Order: sequence, then C-alpha cells, then structure tokens
Amino acid sequence: MNEPAPVPPPPGLGAAGRQFCRGLADRFDLESHEQRLLLEAARCVDLLDALQADIDTVGTTVEGPQGVKTNPSVVEARQQRVVLARLVAALGIPVDDEEDAVATRKPPGRPRGVYGIRGAS
Repeated sequence: MNEPAPVPPPPGLGAAGRQFCRGLADRFDLESHEQRLLLEAARCVDLLDALQADIDTVGTTVEGPQGVKTNPSVVEARQQRVVLARLVAALGIPVDDEEDAVATRKPPGRPRGVYGIRGAS
C-alpha cells in the first residue's frame, strides 16, 4: 500500500511555521476547520521566532522617555504563547507519543485543555 503524499504547508510561512505545520499535517487527518487552526498555530510559531530574535538582539528591557521598561516583544511573546497553547488545545494534539495518536484526540463536541469548564466532569 502506498504512503499518502506529505501535505505541503501553506505558502507564506517561515521555516519554523512550515516545520510545525508539516509535522502535524503528516501525522493527522485534519478537517478543514482544523487545517485553519493549524495554519494559525504555525503563524504563531513564526511570530514567536521573530519576537525571540528581537528579544535576543535588544534584550528584555528598553530605554524609553520615562526610563527603562519591559521590551514590548517580551509582552507580545507571552501573549502569543497563550494563543499557541489554545490553538494546540483546540486541535486536540496528543501530548505523548502513542502509536495510535488519532485515537487520543479529543472526542467531537467536548472541549479539552484550556477550553475545559472548571469543575465539570
């Protein structure tokens, strides 16, 4: 039986986003709405790389008219990490390396991870 051809990542992604997208698209059979979530997650990965490059160059603080303040890239990177975590949770990507990874994805209609309702069982 022939292996399915790898799914090419969407155009416009950077190296990290392409690698992230390719790694997940090749492992999972994604519905169209999940493909969109994956694209947005890959864009977050690229943005986090760019923000980290700025932090590495400028540092975690910058000098402003009112004195030293936190580099805005540090704040945005924190926010993008939250967005990425939510997108990954919405995709239901398993956190371990099980053989049947598709079976570990979230059941339809049930939230997982950061979208779960507190106290609900």
